[in-house]
Amino acid sequence: SHSPRQPEREEMFQRGPGLNLTSGQYTAPLAGFYTFSSTLHIARREPRRKRQGCRGSRLRVLICVQSRCQHNSHLESVSQLESSGELFTISVTGTLYLQAGQHASVFVDNTAGSPLTVQSGSDFSAVLLGV
Repeated sequence: SHSPRQPEREEMFQRGPGLNLTSGQYTAPLAGFYTFSSTLHIARREPRRKRQGCRGSRLRVLICVQSRCQHNSHLESVSQLESSGELFTISVTGTLYLQAGQHASVFVDNTAGSPLTVQSGSDFSAVLLGV
């Protein structure tokens, strides 16, 4: 049973072969379709002064192939941040095709303007569906 305080570092963002812990990337051992899933627990610190108007803040979480977050090589989830609240959970899941040796990474696109921290307990996983 795991301690709820702090996950093991090796398990924080990936399980299984292909993970590079220092780069935070998953490298596909084989070409094929992979189901990716990531759930991020994100804490937000409000700046002292009010944020810009009522435009609302969007938070995008992306899983991108080869760090290219355009075309068909990414998965994306957009969350509208409420004006109050400090802890958010946002998930992205889907299937991507990777060539052998290509990598996938999780990106957080922060348009909120307030500092964000990814909390422990967040995860990132990849499962090979078939070649």
